[in-house]
Amino acid sequence: MNVRKIVTLVEETLTEGGRPVEPNARVAVVAAVIENPWRGQGFVEDLTAGIDEAASRVGEVLAPRVVKALGGTVEAYGKAAIVGLDGEIEHGSALIHTLKFGDHFRNAANATTLLPAVEKRGPAGVTFDIPLKHVTDATIRSHHQSIEVRLADAPHPGEIVIALAAASQGRPQQRLAPLSTEQ
Repeated sequence: MNVRKIVTLVEETLTEGGRPVEPNARVAVVAAVIENPWRGQGFVEDLTAGIDEAASRVGEVLAPRVVKALGGTVEAYGKAAIVGLDGEIEHGSALIHTLKFGDHFRNAANATTLLPAVEKRGPAGVTFDIPLKHVTDATIRSHHQSIEVRLADAPHPGEIVIALAAASQGRPQQRLAPLSTEQ
């Protein structure tokens, strides 16, 4: 796995709707810009070798960094794979939709649910939103949120941006009733 760079972003919301957010709502994102393991190979029928080469390693690099950047307990989380223009969306999906990748974050966050995800192909500087959901119950509405990310120089055509996002709480000032009230 060839990593060109790692980017860490932390967003802290202090007020929402004209009211203080207490405690402040934190969301952290850590993204690795990696060389696409299938770069220059044409259509690859079996993606196993690239998955084995990179998925676990990139999960192992990102998971502890995003938890550390958040600086507290992870209550919501998500992931992203943004493929450069010379790759396939399936290349990004292959890396993040495997337990070899996701279990690193689930274990670091003491989580049990599947990680919500976004995958897309785009040029350097493409904007993408990482969806987040509660780490143990995806039906908890207060934790359904997203964070917008943009890396000015990534992904290059032969790269993939792999990112993890973690939130310290649900949406600031959330007021929706629990899903169970509508069932």
